[in-house]
Amino acid sequence: MRAGAVIVAGVLALSACAGSSTKSGSGSSSSSTGSGSSTSAANNKPTLEIGVQGPLSGQNQALGLNIDWGVKLAVKQANDKGDLPFNLVVKDSDDQGDQSKGATAAQLLIQDPKVVGVVGPAFSGPTAASGALYSGANLVAVSPSATRPSLTSSGYKTFYRVVANDSVQGPAAADYMVKVLKATNVYVVDDKTQYGQGLSTAIVAELHKDSATVETDSAPQGTQDYSQLASKVASSGAKAMYYAGYYADGGVFAKALKAAGYTGTMLSGDGSKDPNFITTAGQDAAEGWQFTCPCLDAGSDPKYASFVTAYKGLSNAAPGTYSIEGYDAANVIISVLKTLNTASPTRAAVAAGVATVDYQGLSKEIKFTPTGDISGTAIYAYKIQSGVITLLGDISKMPGIGS
Repeated sequence: MRAGAVIVAGVLALSACAGSSTKSGSGSSSSSTGSGSSTSAANNKPTLEIGVQGPLSGQNQALGLNIDWGVKLAVKQANDKGDLPFNLVVKDSDDQGDQSKGATAAQLLIQDPKVVGVVGPAFSGPTAASGALYSGANLVAVSPSATRPSLTSSGYKTFYRVVANDSVQGPAAADYMVKVLKATNVYVVDDKTQYGQGLSTAIVAELHKDSATVETDSAPQGTQDYSQLASKVASSGAKAMYYAGYYADGGVFAKALKAAGYTGTMLSGDGSKDPNFITTAGQDAAEGWQFTCPCLDAGSDPKYASFVTAYKGLSNAAPGTYSIEGYDAANVIISVLKTLNTASPTRAAVAAGVATVDYQGLSKEIKFTPTGDISGTAIYAYKIQSGVITLLGDISKMPGIGS
């Protein structure tokens, strides 16, 4: 059952953040920056924890760290306001983006009675491995980035996500390639992960509806040599090629496509939308690549300037893919805790509050369907231009879409 009082909350006021923090790539847990556990003794308030599960180390750690710092900013600002009957601390649990480590990472948070809500898991594979565990513990897990469609139809009673799933991103990506880029034949490659296969399946289904010619292939995550696959793509004559996978492998694939002489439009999804894609591929091979993403680029709009400043002040880095969604996911949990207004909220009460939350986040208004999906459906297109990932716009508002 998903029940609870409707909660209407505004965005927590963005306050100036001072100090800095060093990004840590490993370790099972850490406390938040700012006024966290260090002030517990001074103000005599108990400490509650918001967990973060994601790839905080490993080859795709940038996406997890982006989320982690967004959560830490939300927690710092909540503590700085001083109106909570408790102090909040962030507890990190690193699953390295690896499905086989998902359950262990979840158990670390579940077994800590101070954890009243979790932001994450970040990737679809670890989410599939841990969703039932969180559900069984009545511990709410609000993912800012896990997009595999089946995650919200798998019976996880406490799982929610603040981004559109790949049943939305896939069709948007396909329509973008056919109706905006005018690609009548498309080559789709996935990395055989839960995420990659879910996204590619959704894309291919919509491409067929759009009457495009489609060729598909797979290259397992961690593939060392993409030359043979790149040659197949180059000789296919495909006007567009979409890679459904993460940036660590996507960058290597991009290099191979460049070497193979492929001249079609090259695209990938949210899992590859990170500056490390450019670093791995090299600027020459990365230039012109495009990305689809249910994520909002906070740095592209002046109205998010205060968020960007606060985020940089805390993390010593600019916000990246899913930073703002991580911030919003944390604030969804915090808004419920504020409404409950008790120093000892139960996990069940927090989960019930999240189920019916209506929260105006920075990225979007956050309301969930009965299955835990976000009610919004915005998908954005980005392009690497002069070595920088640049927002092109909301795909649904582009000429040709919807016709």
